[in-house]
Amino acid sequence: MFHIGGFIVFCGLLAQITAQDQTPPVAPAVTQVPKGLLASLTGALSNGLVSKDVLNAVRDLPIVDLLRNQSGPLGKLLPLLNLVDLEVTDARLMELGLVPSPDGHSLYATVPLSLVFNFKLPLIGSVLKVDLDLNITADIMPEKNEAGNFHLVVGDCNHSPGSLKITLFNGKAFGLTQAVLNSLTGFFTNVLPALVQSQVCPLINTLLGQMDVTLVHNIASSLIKNSDVVLDI
Repeated sequence: MFHIGGFIVFCGLLAQITAQDQTPPVAPAVTQVPKGLLASLTGALSNGLVSKDVLNAVRDLPIVDLLRNQSGPLGKLLPLLNLVDLEVTDARLMELGLVPSPDGHSLYATVPLSLVFNFKLPLIGSVLKVDLDLNITADIMPEKNEAGNFHLVVGDCNHSPGSLKITLFNGKAFGLTQAVLNSLTGFFTNVLPALVQSQVCPLINTLLGQMDVTLVHNIASSLIKNSDVVLDI
């Protein structure tokens, strides 16, 4: 005889087992780097960039030579306008940011720079004063050598997309001045960020190699604990 009640109980148990099998696994917790360690590393990087004179390195970039060697409209305009002076009149290192990556494997360091440029164009009697804000972002990763010692090194390092802001200080530009400004904006967008990061990124790597051994060890060990954590969301 077919027992309906027993069949219903069996189906209920089967449904529970199937539901348990389909329950997604819980992702392991990501080890967080203590805030105190992050603050110490942030301060060390900020002070190190200042002591290593990163701002003077940016001021000394061969911008004029690069501008004069540009092809296209900008390369044709500048000789005609007799561009005789271009200088960084102000360079500032703003507040440095440091946050863990989403997977906890590394740290993202953001180095915000504010630069003010003066361009003198004697032929048309104009002085362009331009403010440029740029963020350099470095991926700081842990390494462990064969002796078991921890290190922090820079992985990817580039300017943050969308972080570049250009402002004309001295009012509006018209006619030929506006044409020059438009061409300079292309130069700032496509060429200058790579120049700046070529100075900042190696310097960050150098600073990481010179930091307090205990601080580096504690941060790197916290990050390495997450190296086997896989988040599948």
